[in-house]
Amino acid sequence: MTTNAQPAKMQQLIRSDRRMFSASDDSAMNRQIQATHTPDGREVEVKPILHVIENILHLATPAIDGISSGTREHIDPLEDKTILPGFDGILEALAFIIHRISCELSCKCSGGGDAHATTMAIFNVLSNYSWEAKVVISLAAFAVSYGEFYLVAQLFATNPLAKSVALLKQLPDIIEHSHSLKSRFDAISNLVKVVLDVTKCIVQFKDLPSQYISDDTPPMSVAVANIPAAAYWIIRSMVACMSQIISLLGMSYELITSTTEAWELSSLAHKISNIHSHLKTQLALCYQHIDEKKHVEYYQMLVRLFETPQLDNIRILKTLIYAKDDLLPLVDGTTKTRVSIEVLRRKPVLLLISDLDLLAQELEILILSYHELRLRQETHFEMVWIPIVDRSMPWSEANQQKFAHLQSEMPWHSVYHPSLLEPAVIKYIKEVWHFAKKLILVVLDPQGKVVCPNALHMMWIWGSFAHPFTTAKEEQLWKSETWRLELLVDSIDPPTVDWISAGKFVCLYGGEDIEWIRTFTKTAKDVAKAADFTIEMVYVGKTSVKERVRKIIDLITKENLSHCWIHPTSIWYFWARVESMLFSKIQHGKTVENDRIMQEVLTVLSFDGSDQGWAIIGKGNTLDIARAKGETILKSFTEYAEWEAEAKETGFIPALNNYLYKLHSPQHCNRLILPGISGGIPERVVCAECGRPMEKYFMYRCCTD
Repeated sequence: MTTNAQPAKMQQLIRSDRRMFSASDDSAMNRQIQATHTPDGREVEVKPILHVIENILHLATPAIDGISSGTREHIDPLEDKTILPGFDGILEALAFIIHRISCELSCKCSGGGDAHATTMAIFNVLSNYSWEAKVVISLAAFAVSYGEFYLVAQLFATNPLAKSVALLKQLPDIIEHSHSLKSRFDAISNLVKVVLDVTKCIVQFKDLPSQYISDDTPPMSVAVANIPAAAYWIIRSMVACMSQIISLLGMSYELITSTTEAWELSSLAHKISNIHSHLKTQLALCYQHIDEKKHVEYYQMLVRLFETPQLDNIRILKTLIYAKDDLLPLVDGTTKTRVSIEVLRRKPVLLLISDLDLLAQELEILILSYHELRLRQETHFEMVWIPIVDRSMPWSEANQQKFAHLQSEMPWHSVYHPSLLEPAVIKYIKEVWHFAKKLILVVLDPQGKVVCPNALHMMWIWGSFAHPFTTAKEEQLWKSETWRLELLVDSIDPPTVDWISAGKFVCLYGGEDIEWIRTFTKTAKDVAKAADFTIEMVYVGKTSVKERVRKIIDLITKENLSHCWIHPTSIWYFWARVESMLFSKIQHGKTVENDRIMQEVLTVLSFDGSDQGWAIIGKGNTLDIARAKGETILKSFTEYAEWEAEAKETGFIPALNNYLYKLHSPQHCNRLILPGISGGIPERVVCAECGRPMEKYFMYRCCTD
């Protein structure tokens, strides 16, 4: 049965709503809304109620086809979060006000009243509640009627009670024309969804921790200023939805087929979506502000922890790696099982800090050094990999594969996942321990005190002999060192070590000019024969141009020009050790003016940075060493006849050094290329050849060779 009065009232309501929607004065409206707001300080636990509302709206949105056929797609309820202590008490306290608002919606929307007036009436009823309580209570009142409508519609075909109620509500007419009403049902459903989204957003603002952000702190203050208007449009949208649902009862076919009402609801949905977008932006900024405050707090706590003596290392390690107790944050490298930080308690801990671009050579040498250390009975320590990744970039599958591969290769402990590390910890590692790109090894004693900010250099130089990897141990090792071939070569290549131990003449040379290499190796062998000794020549390559070095090694081997280090790791390790000698000396405040080893190391590194070959020649493990650039050393050998007599009288190496000194020209151009290590490069570096300060340039290199 239909009446003419109901559609007329509905049309009046639509025209009134359209006028208000298109011509509202926001500032005047805000004053009206604020005038109704007189909170009395009562606290309402809105989250459990909001979850019930969300469940109702989730279950009460079936497909239109399902309504018409009396069947519906199965929709699982949301996870039940309502069984909370005191939840019945929360509902009991609000049951009356929810019922009152529900009646307000039903009655005023049934009478075709003005939507703005109805909205303001609801605000007046809820004047003593906070903004988030106003919208949640109003949405709960709407959800009751919304849920009842769809419950009857869904059960109409299968439940006799629902069928009888539906007949009184004239729902069979609605179901009969459900296809014509699809656009309106969709518009109601879409509007309800965005209303729920904005409501949840407003509740989230209420939950922000006040100790990190206050209402007068931007961006919170911006959100607070906009929440009253957002609350108005939420309630206003519920009034519109309720009016549409009630208006369906007793409608004529002409009104049923009208799309005007759907347009009105879509327009409201668009406005609410814009409000939601704006509030989401402010909420994200609030979270960012809070995170920054928390990071500063965490960072300062970390600083204080390292400044304060500790009974053991657990508190510091938990703060560094993972402070909570809800999961096992480490992976045991041997068993590949997850373990607690407790396995590190009161042990010296080596923190291996790197990104995911750890070189294969670095990992290979680290594993060898680690096993060597484990074989020494007196060494009691643990090593933990701390992976540092760029949090501003999304975690990709490629990153996961790289991380998993590295973790699987490591025999020591590692952090279960990079995401466990707090941003403040990463900041501390970068700012205090000067981690940038290159691998570092920070050593903590059993009490968590830093005993060496980067022990990687001494591990590269002395291996297990550097244990326990303290700064004091490093100073002690340097005091017993001299510049000799054994320091340069160490145990990288057994044949070379054997030649040095046997007291033979050994020539280490490098460069990438194969013609110079051919000429130099032949000339050197001729000079050694003339001087009546054998010389073992070893090609050590360059730090870069790996592919070219490999091709040169193939040619040297094929033509039998000299001995080569076939394995790329050997060449990498040689240059890594030379660089480590420099950085170790820098850490201890040494300069070329007061340290012979540092002067020689800088010279070798400048050789590597040049475009030509070079050579270092020594006899066994003595202190007699000569070194020069390619052209100079080749010229001295070519002119051997001029200093042959001196060589027989004073010795080959001293005579060679004297002749090299005579060939030395004040005109030179030396380049020193060092890897960028934050906090490791001094502002002033002097030329190892003439002692003048070198000019500093920045070089960015991407070398896939």
